[in-house]
Formats: sequence, structure tokens, C-alpha cells
Amino acid sequence: MNHISKLPKVETNIFTKMSALANTHNAINLSQGFPNFKSDGKLIDLVNNAMVSGHNQYAPMAGSMELREAIAKKFDVLYETSYHPESEITVTAGATQAIYTIISAFVRTDDEVIVFKPAYDCYEPAIVINGGKAISMQLKAPSYTIDWDKVKERISPKTKMIIVNTPHNPSGTILSEEDLLQLQKITEDTNVIVLSDEVYEHIVFDGKKHQSVCLYEGLKNRSLITASFGKTFHNTGWKVGYCCGPRALMEEFKKVHQFNVFCVNHPMQIGLAEYLKKPDHYLELSEFYQEKRDLFLSLIKDSRFCFKPSGGTYFQVLDYSKITNEYDVDFAKRLTIENKIASIPLSVFNDEDIDDNVLRFCFAKTDDTLKQAADILNDL
Repeated sequence: MNHISKLPKVETNIFTKMSALANTHNAINLSQGFPNFKSDGKLIDLVNNAMVSGHNQYAPMAGSMELREAIAKKFDVLYETSYHPESEITVTAGATQAIYTIISAFVRTDDEVIVFKPAYDCYEPAIVINGGKAISMQLKAPSYTIDWDKVKERISPKTKMIIVNTPHNPSGTILSEEDLLQLQKITEDTNVIVLSDEVYEHIVFDGKKHQSVCLYEGLKNRSLITASFGKTFHNTGWKVGYCCGPRALMEEFKKVHQFNVFCVNHPMQIGLAEYLKKPDHYLELSEFYQEKRDLFLSLIKDSRFCFKPSGGTYFQVLDYSKITNEYDVDFAKRLTIENKIASIPLSVFNDEDIDDNVLRFCFAKTDDTLKQAADILNDL
């Protein structure tokens, strides 16, 4: 049977490749973004209790009301703003499903979507498969700051959406209040939708505050936020997240969501709803991960890597230009095979031929793992 691929350029993603290489060569895996320590036993018990109690059939399409109410309360606690649990919140099968559903609900043939590179790898395929066109804007290392004047120049009558991601994966940078004000200004009086990927909202360092689009009324009214419990509570394999947005946008989101996954794992939703009743479970996350970031960087401070401390997420970008001028993909593979440490090369998230000689390392690992990794990096 002959067929034409809708995604002819898409191959196995870099996370799968590097994790497989790490497993094959018994390397320390600081590539794919998942913790190597356990979730809180209290959360595990809550989910188990939900299963034992009989929450094992389909959840409501938009998510259990208990969880949606807990999410609404979290926005009130953190941002002093509200999303209505009945009409403005949907529980999703992770943030990736939420992102795909948003793009599918709004992007039509020849619509343009502005994407800032390096970009998480699920954005562009979702745009392409829905007939849209990704308008790439390459950010420069090591600051990865956005030139909003250039963004304004790229907005056209075809611009349907702008995707922002803060804290940013893979660079570990964060958007400032001024960034959000600029985004609000250039989108006012337009029909542009903002997709705000905020999965690392609870992991922001050095006393900074996460700048959610919901803090800015002009942005909140045109934005859909995606978030992830997997990133927040150390259980990425559960694949539970959520989407928040104004009622009119959420109604369109739900039309696609119901035929995509319909609903999400029920007992996990019940457990998470109960767990969220204690805000410290997410409010303490920045301190927890900053200690890991600081430990990792202190351990490699005398290495030949150069770095700007991560502003958020649990990723640290390291510049290896004083070690080698190899293509980053080649260097990452060699490090995995020969030196037994796996990372992610950033060029795969950039425009073609943009290689800044940097690798991304995940520090969501035990202290012992970070110390073992640092010993390897210090020997390079």
C-alpha cells in the first residue's frame, strides 16, 4: 500500500534515542526529563485508596469535579485569579495531549503559528499535521531572550497562534514581567490565541516569580495554559495534566478533547485532588530543585564547561566549546558511549544548522547520581 506521510520529516525523538543509548551503554541518564527518585508515598496511598474505593470507571469528560475545583483553588492561591471549574478547566492526559488538542482545535490550513526556537519538540508536528505553518523565531544562546519588536513584525493576518513556554524547556530560562507585558501589547486588538506551556510553573529559582499569562488580563482572555502534574509531583509516567482558559476557548478545546482521549485516569485524579489540598506540596518545589541545581553546579564549577545557572525547570544547559568543537549530537552520543553520561543536544530543537555547542542535563536526580555525573564531567 502506498501512502504519503503527513509528517515526512519526523523521526524517533531525541529523548527516546538518548535514553535508549544510555540503557545500551549503562550510562548515567541525565537526558530525558524524569526524576530517578520516588513520588511521595502519601500521594501513592491516595491514588491506591481511590482505586480501592471504586473510582475505576470513566471519569467525567472534563475531569473529576474534585480535581477541577482543586486546580481552580490553586490558581487563586498562587495568582489571585480564577478559572471556573465547570467551564474553564479540563484535565488532560499530560500537557502534550493538551498542547496537541489546543492546536487541533484552532489551527486550520495555512494558519501561521509563531514558535520560538529552541522549542519543545511536540509543537511543530502538531501544527503541521493540522495544516498550519510554523513560523520559527530562533533565540540566541546563552540568554535565549525574545526580541518582541521582531515578533511584532512577524504577526500577519494569517497568524492564528503564538506559543510561549516559561519556564523554558530546553534552555532553563524564564520570561519576565516585561516579556509578558510586551506579549500582551502586541496581541491586543488581534485575534491571536496564545498557547502558554507552563508545565514547570512551580520550579522557578533565585526568588523569582513565575510569570503566568493568567496574571495579565489582556493575555488571560486570549490564552490557554497547559500544565503537568507529572512534572510537579515526580510521576511523569502517570501522564496527567490540565488545560485552563476562558470559556469560549475551552468550549472548542473540549470538542476535540472528547474525541481524542475523552477522559483521563480516574483514581489518579481523585488522589491528586486530595493531595492538592495541602499547597506546600507544590509551593516547596522551587526550593527542592534549587538545592539540586546548586549542588550540581557547585560540583562542576571547576570543569571546562561554561554555564549560566538555570532560571527554572529541572534542566541545566552547559556550554562545551572549551572542550571540543564537535557537532552537539555527535558529542552527546560520544559522551554516552565512551564516558557513560547521557544528555540532550539542543541543536535538535533549533532551526536547521544552528549549533551553539551546548547540551542539556537533567538534575532531577538523587544527590548520589549528580555526584557521579559531576565526576565524569570534571574529567572531560
